[in-house]
Amino acid sequence: MIKTGAQHTASLKDGREIFLDGRLVSDPTTDPAFAGAVASVARMFDFHSAPENRELMTFETETGTRANRIWQLPTSYEELKTRRRGLEAWTELHAGFLGRAPDHVASCISGMYMGLDVFEAYDPARAKALADYYRYARDNDLYLTYVIINPQADRSKSAAEQQDPYLSTGIVDRDAEG
Repeated sequence: MIKTGAQHTASLKDGREIFLDGRLVSDPTTDPAFAGAVASVARMFDFHSAPENRELMTFETETGTRANRIWQLPTSYEELKTRRRGLEAWTELHAGFLGRAPDHVASCISGMYMGLDVFEAYDPARAKALADYYRYARDNDLYLTYVIINPQADRSKSAAEQQDPYLSTGIVDRDAEG
């Protein structure tokens, strides 16, 4: 799937709850705090989905479908240069001012996938999960990111002392798959 800007913007209207300065943001695509970044990212997805940018911004996967160049796994110097040119074209759209743009975490996941044998040596099931996740993210043209700081809480207490044990993140349950 090659996502368009409209598809990316629509994907943000999925009922997620975003709180900013104590208020619920009902629509991140129109809220003044997020609208500019949403528009910038939509422009990036429109650029990479434009037919005239097909060769620059996408590549053919092993299944014969096209995918966003950010998920490419270069196997030669030429492929590495081609991937770089695509990422540079995207960066020019926001002049490098969009922190954690779509290529950032995609590059991390792709790099881990390229070293899948290291993961397999430690836990084949987790290696398979990584491979499956890479393909899912690539095939659905996901924009992945992460949070740098913990959610705000009672700052007089450590994370372990908070009333909600899952305020940040934690293992809720384990099943046969992990």
